[in-house]
Amino acid sequence: MKTTVISILGTTMDRRGKGETRWDKWRPTISMCQHDDLLIDRLELLFDRRSTSLAKQVREDISQVSPETEVVFHNVNFNEPWDFESVYSSLLDFARAYRFRPSKEQYLVHITTGTHVAQICLYLLTEAGYFPGKLLQTSPAERASNAPGQYQIIDLDLSKYDQIASRFKKEHQEGTAYLKGGIETNNADFNRMIEQLEKVSVRSQEPILITGPTGAGKSQLAQRVYELRKQRGKLEGKLVTVNCATLRGENAMSALFGHKKGAFTGATSDRAGLLKEANSGLLFLDEIGELGLDEQAMLLRAIEDKRFMPFGADSEVSSNFQLIAGTNRDLIQCAKAGQFREDLLARIDLWTYRLPSLKERLEDLEPNLDYELEQFSNKAGYRVSLNKDARTLYLAFGKSPAASWSANFRDLNASITRMGTLADGGRITRNVVAEEIKRLEGKWLTTQHPPNPTTPQLLLEPLLGSAGLNALDYYEQMNLAGIVSVCKASSSMAEAGRKLFDKSRNLKKSNNDSHRVKQLLAKYGLEFSDIQ
Repeated sequence: MKTTVISILGTTMDRRGKGETRWDKWRPTISMCQHDDLLIDRLELLFDRRSTSLAKQVREDISQVSPETEVVFHNVNFNEPWDFESVYSSLLDFARAYRFRPSKEQYLVHITTGTHVAQICLYLLTEAGYFPGKLLQTSPAERASNAPGQYQIIDLDLSKYDQIASRFKKEHQEGTAYLKGGIETNNADFNRMIEQLEKVSVRSQEPILITGPTGAGKSQLAQRVYELRKQRGKLEGKLVTVNCATLRGENAMSALFGHKKGAFTGATSDRAGLLKEANSGLLFLDEIGELGLDEQAMLLRAIEDKRFMPFGADSEVSSNFQLIAGTNRDLIQCAKAGQFREDLLARIDLWTYRLPSLKERLEDLEPNLDYELEQFSNKAGYRVSLNKDARTLYLAFGKSPAASWSANFRDLNASITRMGTLADGGRITRNVVAEEIKRLEGKWLTTQHPPNPTTPQLLLEPLLGSAGLNALDYYEQMNLAGIVSVCKASSSMAEAGRKLFDKSRNLKKSNNDSHRVKQLLAKYGLEFSDIQ
């Protein structure tokens, strides 16, 4: 692997001495290239245009002490070299424009030259991942001033620099907002999950498992993780996405791992496969729980060793890919049932994140509504919006127990598409919303089969037993049957609480819907898990 150093030209220290006397002085940029145990293949030298003549002299001197080092010039204009914002902005622009190749090159960021402001900014940008490498610090020898001196390579450990790490808050906030698609969200659990995922995305290359119901946004989140990692120089290849539910038999082996010509009927040419295509990039395996056991075994080997055997081949191939897996299934239960390999599950669930359903984060309905309106407007080529009455009606319905959002954000996207299409002059009115509400109610009614409230015994006897059921007044049976019906149709106690206490919860300063449901059920000796 080649070594590349990124350094700012030292306009004072690199200029020391004139003529041949310059070799009697320690000059930091030249000294980097004089160490026998630090071989620099390329030096990316940053300087202001006013220092071009000095840069040329430094390049000439480096060619004498280290002819194998290529010196590449970059004109970076530090208008105000002692202003943090100006210097940081200039260096950030350089980092974003530079093509990093971490699979082929290792990077060192020299922090000895430049103003103290520039050195601090280089540190911040390196720790934040904009420069994907380590720090290089050089210093002169204690006695012989013309000797190479010493150098130190610093692998940043954030835990040692808590105060300086606070400067990264803005970068982390930007990364978090990026993972959320720029949508302001209010759900505390979702926000905490995204904040941690931002850190994992830029600090780890280990597999990530994203779970959650269909339509919760797993594919979109994987796309944003990929784009964030590429922006921070953590990978250079492309994103390869595959829905494992579409892979069956020989097609699964061939699609994932490739095949050799003649491996099976119809294999008229070699095929590289998706794992090979994802080399140096990111592979997103959506619905990984649908993979067969044979494919799971080969995938485990490919994750651990970065090597696998194409179908019908005599030798292995390699692919250095990063992995995100998605599923709406409970892989732990699948593993217990023998449908998913436990060793593969153990390998891919190092970082596991569950995306909640839209119904579980109704406090985020309004910002997502605005996001969908903006997306539709961009596609339609004209602005589409809701008037005040229409917005109030739609949000009230969307947050009511009648709105199941069974397909999650896909339901919301489809709903906005329909209303936007029917809106005259780009203005969605109350009448358009009322018609859409009827359409959604009809759609959801066909997908839900609530228990018959007139026959509570059919619902309650399996939970309470005959004796327990008969001990309750019919009035209590009816009330409890209603509670149990709502719980059965909810994915969590919090969701059930929002449905059951949809009016009274708005009168409380702090809503603990889960606790209220738990108390209701405990009165009858029941727990939420008994009902699911």
